[in-house]
Amino acid sequence: MNLSAKSRHIMVLTGEPSGDLHAGNLVKEIRQFNSSIYFSGIGGTYLENQNVDLFYNIAKLSAMGITEVLMQFGQIKRAFDLFKKKLKSNTPDLIILVDYPGFNLKAAQFAKDHYKIKILYYITPKVWAWKKSRLKKIKKYVDYAALVLPFEEKIYRKAKIRSTYVGNPLMDEYPEKVSKSFFRSKHLLSKHKDAVPVIIGLLPGSRKAEIKNLLKIMIKAADLIHKKNRQVSFIISQAPSIHKESIKIILKKFKRTPLFQINNGPVKDIFLKSDLVIAASGTVTLEAALCCVPTIIIYRMSTISYRFAKLFVKIKYAGLANLIVNKEVMPEFLQDDATPEKISGKALDMLDRLVTFENQLQMVRKLLGSKGASKRTANIAISLIKGNQTCDNKFDKST
Repeated sequence: MNLSAKSRHIMVLTGEPSGDLHAGNLVKEIRQFNSSIYFSGIGGTYLENQNVDLFYNIAKLSAMGITEVLMQFGQIKRAFDLFKKKLKSNTPDLIILVDYPGFNLKAAQFAKDHYKIKILYYITPKVWAWKKSRLKKIKKYVDYAALVLPFEEKIYRKAKIRSTYVGNPLMDEYPEKVSKSFFRSKHLLSKHKDAVPVIIGLLPGSRKAEIKNLLKIMIKAADLIHKKNRQVSFIISQAPSIHKESIKIILKKFKRTPLFQINNGPVKDIFLKSDLVIAASGTVTLEAALCCVPTIIIYRMSTISYRFAKLFVKIKYAGLANLIVNKEVMPEFLQDDATPEKISGKALDMLDRLVTFENQLQMVRKLLGSKGASKRTANIAISLIKGNQTCDNKFDKST
């Protein structure tokens, strides 16, 4: 695409569906400042909907863990080669990195070493969990970091990296809690197990590997739950990146299809309907927290990936809600602990105390502050393009 001399070009790079969602919202906000900016990049449906000129679609990229990434090395290399080619043919004024650190930090280094392009990182690497050494790369290759978790401020300040806590973008998606009012305060399930209908949402993730590793566990746990409480039914979340047929095939193997409904709409629909959710560890569990829906977090990866992670990941909790509150407000069952027996047992226990768990999640919303993360980050992006040395964009948690 030929650009006029006055046109500005922003390249956006993201590698997963959640990052694509927030990148799309960010592009929309930037256009409120300047509608003539041309956007290119790597992304998916949400960036496409914002008319971003994608030179690579992320549908083939979503991978997590050592063995999973190695299996997709060819696609990752192809995406990076296209990135380098696009930098040469149409050099952007600004690159916005959104999550996906393994790829994006390499992209930042290449862009700085060869073109001196300004770089903004939105939804920065989880250096508080592992690979703290990445802070050195961020300081060297990133001009500004837009932070989305409140406890990151202290880390980046100590590392002397130009940054601002802009708030969390999920607050824009969930400005108010959307879960239905629980009726357990008047009708305790322990006393009315045969009279109260209950819906449990199953959120196995957005990656094929997650469906393979987690959905079977969830279905087995659901079967055990139903044997104890016949009034329970289940909704399975089908992410846009997952084919419905792959879920149906697994369900047919267990011959329990009537118990389950597949939802291919927004995950918010499941939060509205569910009394409890069992979810793969990830951003979706923070979404559940913002909706104040009691949640059980589970995760399993390949044995090699897990052993490798155990060597480097030094955090108390896997769930973001638990990390933010510094308390286990969402029970976690990871790797060998993620068994149908343990998950179903905890679910049945929680069904007796749902209001208690809902109330605990209120603190997550309070600590994250107000909505407007995309708008604040858009302001930073415009400041960088204009060549401003400072980005006076402090987040007011009182608003």
